[in-house]
Amino acid sequence: MPLSEHEQRLLEQIERALVDDDPKFASTVRTSDRRQKARRKVQLGAVLVVIGLAVMVGGVALPSVLVGVLGSLISFGGLALGVLNYQAATGAVENGPTAAGPGGATTARGKPGKARRQPMKDRLEERFRRRYDQ
Repeated sequence: MPLSEHEQRLLEQIERALVDDDPKFASTVRTSDRRQKARRKVQLGAVLVVIGLAVMVGGVALPSVLVGVLGSLISFGGLALGVLNYQAATGAVENGPTAAGPGGATTARGKPGKARRQPMKDRLEERFRRRYDQ
């Protein structure tokens, strides 16, 4: 969903203030995009999977167990590289633990323990309300 004009102006003001306040940090943040690095790793993982599959097929064509095992390892490594970097590449944000008030985290039955995550539908409705209540 694109940002509204008001939100874009606010974002630009924040960026200008950051550049004015700490230009060194601003240039560092601009030049290092973690998502871009993670996307490259996911792409490299996909290429490794394809290469590994080709090596496996070559191992079958050459009747060589060693080449087939090598192809399997290459494919597995590429798959692992892609899966481990997928979340960072897509920009998905992990939700940290949330406190359930002064008593700490509670379960659905009110007992102490891990906090229960808010359903996605409720989070989206809350964002929608906040956006249009401003």
